[in-house]
Amino acid sequence: MDTTEAIGIAARCIKIMADGEPADFEELVHPEAVNHEDSTEPPECRKPGPAGYYATALWLRTAFADLAYDIHYVVTEGDLVAINSTMSGRHVAPFAVYDESGAVDSVFPPTGKTFAVSQSHWLRIKDGKVVDHWANRDDIGQAKQLGWIPPTPLYLIKMARAKARLKRAM
Repeated sequence: MDTTEAIGIAARCIKIMADGEPADFEELVHPEAVNHEDSTEPPECRKPGPAGYYATALWLRTAFADLAYDIHYVVTEGDLVAINSTMSGRHVAPFAVYDESGAVDSVFPPTGKTFAVSQSHWLRIKDGKVVDHWANRDDIGQAKQLGWIPPTPLYLIKMARAKARLKRAM
């Protein structure tokens, strides 16, 4: 596979997180693909292949309206593609993060605020599909923009209530 093809596959894989359908993930994500960033995601996101990647997209889209990825730079070396991007959106629904066992760790109630944060994604391409994904994200910057940190006493109460509601719903 040439460099241009690898870049196209990797860039599309990032972009479809905002609006892709299951068929898009089937086309771009290898059945054995691993998302090495899934340790704080819901259990359904921890599956290999297109189903896990699509579940991650739905998890993000549920909490963040107007989700978008702007790609700034792309670099390749062999089968590895590195992408520098900005993820942006608006926090419109509870955003839950999970612990290693898959239990709810924290829930951030919607703030209605917008954010735009820097991210680097590293994707390994094999047989024309993504087989590995790693990321470096500015989670602290996102949390500050959304008002998650430093939390106000009222927001801490809202977080506790949102976590309790989610646990009851599970």
